[in-house]
Amino acid sequence: MNRRRAYEDDGDFYGERNKKRRRVSENQEMEERLETLILRVGENSTSSLESNLEGLVSVLESDLGNFRSKILRILSDCPIKMPEKCTIYSTMVGLMNAKNYNFGGEFVEYMVKTFKDSLKQCQWDAARYALRFLADLVNCHVISTNSLLQLLDSMVDAANEDNVPQVRRDWYVFAVLSTLPWVGRELYEKKESALENLLVRIEVFLNKRTKKHHNALRVWSVDAPHPQEEYLDCLWAQIRKLRQDNWTEKHIPRPYLAFDSVLCEALQHNIPVIHPPPHQDSFEYPMPWVVYRMFDYTDCPPGPILPGAHSIERFLIEEHLHSIIEMHRWERKDCAIHLLMLPYKDKIPLEYCIVEVIFAELFHMPTPRYLEICYGSILIELCKQQPSKMPQVLAQATEILFMRIDSMNTSCFDRFVNWFSYHLSNFQFRWSWDDWDSCLLLENEHPRPKFIQEVLLKCLRFSYHDRFKEMMPEGYAKLIPKPPVPHYKYSMEGAASLPGTATAHKLVVAIRQKCNAEDVLNELNDLPNSRDASDTDMAEAPFNPLKIDVFVQTLLNLGSKSFSHSFAAISKFHAVFKALAETEEAQICILHNMFELWVDHQQMMVVIVDKLLKVQIVECSAVATWVFSKEMVGEFTKMYLWEILHLTIKKMNQHVTKLSREMNEAKEKLARTVESSSSESEDEAAASPNAQKRRKNTEGSGEKPTEEQVERMEEKLEAAYVDQKRLFLIIFQRFIMILSEHLVKCDTDGRDYDTDWYRWTIGRLQQVFMMHHEQVQKYSSTLESLLFTSDLDPHILDVFHQFTALRA
Repeated sequence: MNRRRAYEDDGDFYGERNKKRRRVSENQEMEERLETLILRVGENSTSSLESNLEGLVSVLESDLGNFRSKILRILSDCPIKMPEKCTIYSTMVGLMNAKNYNFGGEFVEYMVKTFKDSLKQCQWDAARYALRFLADLVNCHVISTNSLLQLLDSMVDAANEDNVPQVRRDWYVFAVLSTLPWVGRELYEKKESALENLLVRIEVFLNKRTKKHHNALRVWSVDAPHPQEEYLDCLWAQIRKLRQDNWTEKHIPRPYLAFDSVLCEALQHNIPVIHPPPHQDSFEYPMPWVVYRMFDYTDCPPGPILPGAHSIERFLIEEHLHSIIEMHRWERKDCAIHLLMLPYKDKIPLEYCIVEVIFAELFHMPTPRYLEICYGSILIELCKQQPSKMPQVLAQATEILFMRIDSMNTSCFDRFVNWFSYHLSNFQFRWSWDDWDSCLLLENEHPRPKFIQEVLLKCLRFSYHDRFKEMMPEGYAKLIPKPPVPHYKYSMEGAASLPGTATAHKLVVAIRQKCNAEDVLNELNDLPNSRDASDTDMAEAPFNPLKIDVFVQTLLNLGSKSFSHSFAAISKFHAVFKALAETEEAQICILHNMFELWVDHQQMMVVIVDKLLKVQIVECSAVATWVFSKEMVGEFTKMYLWEILHLTIKKMNQHVTKLSREMNEAKEKLARTVESSSSESEDEAAASPNAQKRRKNTEGSGEKPTEEQVERMEEKLEAAYVDQKRLFLIIFQRFIMILSEHLVKCDTDGRDYDTDWYRWTIGRLQQVFMMHHEQVQKYSSTLESLLFTSDLDPHILDVFHQFTALRA
């Protein structure tokens, strides 16, 4: 009997446990179902949005007792993560507030906390969407107009603070202005004078602010046919136009209007007084930008009219498209489908709006938000999804860009080349080249022929040389790249007279017979040193340029079959490279010989330099010096050379970031170790289970660094910072030298300085500042005191001042 009772008791125990499990899983299922319902409200459905909202509100109200915190969290997250559905969620909250005043109050508190947390954590987009949602709750009679106006006034107060960066002040004004399309009409009807006072304060602010950064962010250097407006100026013009139209717009869906009779009866809540967090040096604010314009209504075919540049609808459409790209960028097919399904698509020329927004992202300065290939893949997918319209619009856009390329920013020129070559490679390289043959009459350095030449060079990376010879019209022969083959001088005509030919031939045999690094060095030892003692810097170890010449050209020629062959050759004879490249001068000599061999294969040069940097055969400073050397003057305006320079700077930046991260991790581990040891000494019960567990955790978290190791890491990081600073000083000093020399020479000869070469070079200087702005910013005071001094030519100095104004 006893045994049976025990068994029966066990059964009850397991039964209870299964019930609990079932209850937990049922709760979890219910939570997931609620989340799905809230997330998907407003999406494709057979019933109307109004009936869906009423049904969902009833479900949520009945579940408030069990899932209150879950519902609060989801409802506050949704308008931030899906800002395009802001008005749907505000309607839901309005209906729930009308039925349950206490829930409405809790939600407002929760949303205010979300807004304040976003500001403290520098999540600027999330803060802006939270502010927009709070404003839209005024339309649903959840929040009072007075308390919202008080919040907007405090935001404008933050914009008028002294001794804070302009980018901070700009953001607060932008956040207020971008909220007004949602709530402007309500404020106009109920608090017109307070709204006018707010707008007057904003106008005073905008009239006082400086826009030194504007020129650095422009895609084109001229304003014809479309003005390139600074983002706050453009939004202000759109808000003024909205005010002229009595705050009525035609783009924002407002489902709460259908429930006006219910909502107007609800009691309202006040937003508590919010003081924006004070500025801290660690805060990073969004940088300013220029509003990109490619089309106006005359470019579009008969049908829906493109909203004007200063209509608020243009701002709302563009913002919606940008948010779709942000949300779906990882899946190009989903992204293309969502872009083409934009609400109100029948009221606008949607394809033109999409193409303009994607190019706005691609050409965004200082750098695009996402990888360039992301935009290229989305455009290809759009062409597949809508083959009847999208390819024609894209062809029209390409034509417009090509016609305006003369005044295009150098960074945007590069991105245009990269995108167009990638796009052609996905459509069998077909293009109506004959339409552009007028550019063949221009100088080779002119942007139009240069664009075609650079596009063909990039296309060569996706295809083979003979294809372009057959594909291109005869007139384009001078722009077609040369075959990408090595020029090995020791096997060319007249090679017998060269001093290293015999050794080069011996080296070929030895390498093919699988010799090692020591054998190669022995073969090279017989070569005479062409440099005499006077050429050798006493501070540096002498190097033999002939040894480098013979070894580099021979080895890279033997590995010329593919990238993999070249990489294998470099790896196998790494020790020889290190022995020959002890000084920076020797490293430059290696790069020069690589260039001589592969002068007609730009991609090979890019990947070999990348490999030489990766395996530490050459230093970043050597590559920078080589790029600006006299031997490279003929290559100076070619894209691949700047591709090499930028990958060199990125390598240095990645090295510094890696060391910084490792040092911070080591410091944290050391601090944890010190804390745990001190707490253990305080706890006398060293044998207690908790103390033992803690000790095991600290021991299991990896090898504990010592103070000496952390000090060595700090020294290593300090040395890396010195190298990074030196690299930027070399680059900017060389730019200043060659640009100053050109300007002085033109002034002396009475010639116009504004040549194609000058525009390319000043553009490349600006590109270095823009592409690496985060790193260069750290050394801006050093650059200002050493290089960009007040006596420098204003044309060069302006580029530096525009850069520093980006985060001013």
